[in-house]
Amino acid sequence: MLKKSSLVLWGVVLFVAWNALLLFFLWTRPPASSDDHSHLTEEVIRLAQDAEQELEHQKDLLRQIHHYSALWSKKRKKAEEMGRVPPAAPSNAGAVPATGTVPHRPRISPDAILPVLVIACDRSTVRRCLDKLLHYRPSRERFPILVSQDCGHEETARVIASYGNAVMHIKQPDLSDIAVPTDHRKFQGYYKIARHYRWALSQVFRTFQYQAVIVVEDDLEVAPDFFEYFQATFPLLLADPSLWCISAWNDNGKEQMVDARQAELLYRTDFFPGLGWLLLSELWDELEPKWPRAFWDDWMRQPEQRRDRSCVRPEVSRTMTFGRKGVSHGQFFDQYLKFIKLNDRFVPFTQMDLSYLKKEEYEHSFLPKVYSAPELRVEELQGNKRQELGTVRVQYTSRDSFKAFAKALGVMDDLKSGVPRAGYRGIVSFLYRGRRVYLAPPSDWTGYDPTWS
Repeated sequence: MLKKSSLVLWGVVLFVAWNALLLFFLWTRPPASSDDHSHLTEEVIRLAQDAEQELEHQKDLLRQIHHYSALWSKKRKKAEEMGRVPPAAPSNAGAVPATGTVPHRPRISPDAILPVLVIACDRSTVRRCLDKLLHYRPSRERFPILVSQDCGHEETARVIASYGNAVMHIKQPDLSDIAVPTDHRKFQGYYKIARHYRWALSQVFRTFQYQAVIVVEDDLEVAPDFFEYFQATFPLLLADPSLWCISAWNDNGKEQMVDARQAELLYRTDFFPGLGWLLLSELWDELEPKWPRAFWDDWMRQPEQRRDRSCVRPEVSRTMTFGRKGVSHGQFFDQYLKFIKLNDRFVPFTQMDLSYLKKEEYEHSFLPKVYSAPELRVEELQGNKRQELGTVRVQYTSRDSFKAFAKALGVMDDLKSGVPRAGYRGIVSFLYRGRRVYLAPPSDWTGYDPTWS
């Protein structure tokens, strides 16, 4: 009843304001000659049309707010009935200890709702992304889809609207240019992306009050077991404070570099992959106050944000990008992204024991496996020497040797604050000419050197 009264009151205010504005316009005009009457009539009609369009826009916004509020009330009521609503957060929720330790995690049910947030802008090909999400989604209730659109692109908006209530369409309201340093003018797009991410994630966690979210972009296609993967790894993220995200992406996931026969293989990685990733609301509490103005993904890879935490990533990617168009103008796509292998078979992850990915268990099994592998030189690998050895290790000892060996073996050679893509404790796992290779630092490795960038 209160919501209806508010809508009526708002409509009355708009009506009164418009009529007052019209009267003020007429009273303050100088007396018009007979020749001016036709011009005056045209001007009044134009003003009326503009006002009518604005009223329709305001009514549309009010309808969206009313609709989303109703959806949230139903969702929260259902969650309360199922006992899934967490206790109220303390007044210092989201505070990050100065010591760098990971804050205590709030109680979240492993069965909590996992919305999918699609970040969209001006790609009408978002249809390909949404079609796959809707096709593979096992439950509308468990995995609601929110499409957050920036840019105000009308064709893309029409495509999203065509899905009706199958998805929730929200629009980033601030479409203005951003004041940037002179030498960053060509990076205006990266600033707008960071602004959009901040707004969209705040909507998910603050307005809709979800406790976790899977983030994808409008140029990603998902694998058949995309939802199965996140559903199975979500409890792991809740249980292990040394993890801060689950990612569907393998940075070294080219078809010839992964073992598609072992699509169930999962790894820990110190490199933030993005491109289809799951985070908790507590992480947003931590990141939101210091969210960067641009280049948000590289910012996530800095030690101050990562704080020695890791992500889980697959052997075979559960997302692939088809978006050549973007702020990078397709260069990275043509050189690398279009070659990533998308998993094409369903792996029943929820029926598997994934506890081996918890930090202590993982290091007890993964590190001995790496350092017990015989060491080979790059030249021997390239010459297909000693094939009887099977799994092997190539050791690097410096930034330059890592980059040289990575480039020679087809691995991505860039480092962010010293961390290699897909690496864990400096170790990068991949296939080379059909056999498993670990590109690894010495066994007495003590940590990343941020100057290796």
